Amino acid sequence: MLTERKKLSFKDIINGIGIPTLIIAAFFALILVIAHFYDLSVVTLLSDTVKRAGMNGLLVLAMLPSIQSGTGPNFALPIGVECGLFAMVLAIEWGFTGWGWFGVSVALSIVFAILVGWAYGKLLNAVKGSEMTIATYAGFAICSFMCIFWLMLPFKSPNMGWFIGQGLRETIQLDAVGADMILNNLLGFWIGEEFYVPTGMLLFFFLCCFLVWLFFRSKSGIAISAVGSSNAFAEASGLNVNKNRVLANIISTILGAIGIIVFSQSYGYLQIYTAHLNIAFAAVAGILIGGATASRAKVSHVIIGVFLFQGLLTSALPVANQIFAGTDLSEIMRMIIQNGFILYALTQVKKGGK
Repeated sequence: MLTERKKLSFKDIINGIGIPTLIIAAFFALILVIAHFYDLSVVTLLSDTVKRAGMNGLLVLAMLPSIQSGTGPNFALPIGVECGLFAMVLAIEWGFTGWGWFGVSVALSIVFAILVGWAYGKLLNAVKGSEMTIATYAGFAICSFMCIFWLMLPFKSPNMGWFIGQGLRETIQLDAVGADMILNNLLGFWIGEEFYVPTGMLLFFFLCCFLVWLFFRSKSGIAISAVGSSNAFAEASGLNVNKNRVLANIISTILGAIGIIVFSQSYGYLQIYTAHLNIAFAAVAGILIGGATASRAKVSHVIIGVFLFQGLLTSALPVANQIFAGTDLSEIMRMIIQNGFILYALTQVKKGGK
């Protein structure tokens, strides 16, 4: 009986984590071993993995509310990203620097994201059954629209405008306003000479994860999950399906808006125009690698997924370039890993929804 219980317990653990996630974790470990034999610094790769996971964490977390509401992975993540970008350029234009810039950017991004997320949620309610298709189109459309917007804005800050002509530069340096790596350096420390821990950014990410976890244990969060599980059951229980779907997409848009602020301060630059056109695909791949499906997701999937996905990108790409010397396979490898998991997850939609 004891042996049988152990077997059942081990099987439950495997099923809980998910075989695809375990395979990816094993592949990541293998890549690190190969990196060691090719004289690549494993410690540096792990340090970069932690940094990139913190940078992209909130963007991946933004997938969770929309998946739980039944609208699927939020391929319209650029909508929230554009809210964050607009908030950041406004904060620079108004002369804010350092933590003042960060605080104002976050506050403004939340306001913009609530308004835009509400409109986007209404749109998804009008196209039930085609959410992912419409979301992808909306994400591309907002990026194209904002390209015109960035050229027409009458901003005067010398930190953002072209030297000749009108409009904003494609890349805006954040060190000019004392905001580059402002979260990374908060309580950050070195372990040895190669591993840097961006404490502030990681704490911010885990705090947001905790708040989302807490929300989905509240009455509103449970209602959103119920709507995502079955619209018919939710309606029979007296829940307002459309209202909860809108709320979930507002939260997703807010997380995307704040996420790009965290990403930009860590990167050191604010990139506009078409830089974030495909940002949703990496975020979707991240949460799917963590064990989520296109219909169900948990905070643990976000945390596991973002570290595994960013670890693969950080380590697999330089290793591939070492193995195939004289070539640059980094972008090809990234696309294979990223889109491969999205395709896998989309084939599992019905299975994950049972």
